[in-house]
Amino acid sequence: MVRYFAVPFLLAGVISQYVTAQFVPAPRDLKTKLGFANVTVRYKEVPTGICELDPNVKSYSGYADVEEDQHIFFWFFEAREKDPTTAPLTVWINGGPGSTSMIGLFQELGPCGVDNKGKVYNNPYSWSTVSNMLFIDQPTMVGFSYSIPVPGYLDEYGAVNPLHPGGSCPENATDTCGTWSAPDPDLTANSTVKGAPTFWKALQGFMGAFPEYSRGSFHFATESYGGHYGPVYNAYIEEQNAKNIPGATKIKLETVLIGNGWFDPLIGYTAYYNYTVYPGNTYDYAFYNATTEQQVYNSLFGKGNCTDQLHACKTTNSDQICSDADNFCAEYVEFPYDTVSGRDEYDMRELTPDPFPYDFFADYLNTPSVLSAIGAFTNFTEFSATVGDNFAATGDDARDPNTAADLRSLLEAGVTVALYAGDADYICNWLGVEAVAAQINPPRWTKAGYVNLTTSDGIVHAQVKQAGKFSFTRVFQAGHEVPFYQPLTALTMFDRAINGYDLATGRHVIPENGCFVTKGTERSLYREGNATVQFEVTPANLTYDPALNGPGAPWKASARRWARDVRRGSLERRKARTLEGRGGGLCDGEGWS
Repeated sequence: MVRYFAVPFLLAGVISQYVTAQFVPAPRDLKTKLGFANVTVRYKEVPTGICELDPNVKSYSGYADVEEDQHIFFWFFEAREKDPTTAPLTVWINGGPGSTSMIGLFQELGPCGVDNKGKVYNNPYSWSTVSNMLFIDQPTMVGFSYSIPVPGYLDEYGAVNPLHPGGSCPENATDTCGTWSAPDPDLTANSTVKGAPTFWKALQGFMGAFPEYSRGSFHFATESYGGHYGPVYNAYIEEQNAKNIPGATKIKLETVLIGNGWFDPLIGYTAYYNYTVYPGNTYDYAFYNATTEQQVYNSLFGKGNCTDQLHACKTTNSDQICSDADNFCAEYVEFPYDTVSGRDEYDMRELTPDPFPYDFFADYLNTPSVLSAIGAFTNFTEFSATVGDNFAATGDDARDPNTAADLRSLLEAGVTVALYAGDADYICNWLGVEAVAAQINPPRWTKAGYVNLTTSDGIVHAQVKQAGKFSFTRVFQAGHEVPFYQPLTALTMFDRAINGYDLATGRHVIPENGCFVTKGTERSLYREGNATVQFEVTPANLTYDPALNGPGAPWKASARRWARDVRRGSLERRKARTLEGRGGGLCDGEGWS
């Protein structure tokens, strides 16, 4: 059973997003360039107003043809407040497996959002403020990425049903009748490891086709199932660099950011119990009665149950055993939360259906004018059932593809690694991510402590623990998609990480020798209480107010209030103090708080 990380609804409701699907004519206005590694790239410049509203900031979308009948969609945005020809390049991918990166673009950290009227509004907290941003839909069949465009319709589970020649869509599926990616499981990945080459080729293609935006280096950001993708994909890039492949470019990785990640399933499934039962969440909310608590505990630790099955998966490396383990753990350890509490897995403060983050962008992307403007070959889906089923068949979700070891190796190679987690998220909760950070255990980690992360508004929204180039940040009052709930904090954290500063203050340059630790409490002890926990379903016509950490005013004609720039110089740092030459004591844990 696949769990739909980073998709803000259960699959049973997925069909509701496709209101006006239609057949998509193949675009005829794409330019073609040959990228590195012999990867052909087809692209176009996207008109102002489709997402980015500033006419002085360019964006491009298109496809990297990574294999025959495998075409990876990308959408690139120039940096807003930096010279885009010298600004850093950051790549964002969402998780799933099978979730589109348009979620990150439109719901979280891209230049725009879409309101309840289908109108684009500016996001002043876009990460493109400080970096060129490249959003990639991967693997093949995710989002706008496609295999072979075919006419068809979606069934009640979101699966593509191709039409026979001359056939027509069933009357009950006409809303989803359109152009979709042929659901051939052999034309996409079925595991994290097999998805890595596709990602590498897409990067090679983009960097070769757009040398003006490529530094030979990049920053990588992801969330959710990106806890699998991030470590493995970037380890694969390092392996490719070592091969000196003719026609390929060496890609230097500088930073990895992973939000609310799914890493080691043994840690992740245990964290469900830890979050709901003991030691519990920081919102003082009890999800289960004593009977359910005992049932979940037994399902997790009982003989032959979840933990034993996950160990068997690791020992045997069997697709069937791993798939069975994931199905068991999901049904008996994870899903009691849904059936008993009725709360959103991605934000425990809200009951379902949860209107946050806003999902209006899905219909917007399926309008003919937008499809044409970005050069799409198919209709848009937030989730690929083919990819989800493929990963489920191999039990990839129940495997740990050496994520901690890969991240530790990246740290040893001088890469900055920043893990962060919104503490209202259940599905990939912060207790699990914190445990992963302890598993990575880089030098001086045990000497570091939690300190407040400062932002320009003077409010403490997060606490961070950092040792050298490795950090874990707990973000308060934030669900699964942290940049949506705490946009200022997310942008501040991102800006500091990619520029090599400490995350807590942005005042200290992290030295190459790693002699820096935050000096604070052993644990992050802040408790929000249940003041922002909702006990009735939130009306669908309300906006989310980051200042209130919860439902705000009703939607108006557009989301203009969101466009106010309250950063007030959040990106202006005081002159950084380098820690080089400050004495060996720093290596003994005597860092600044």
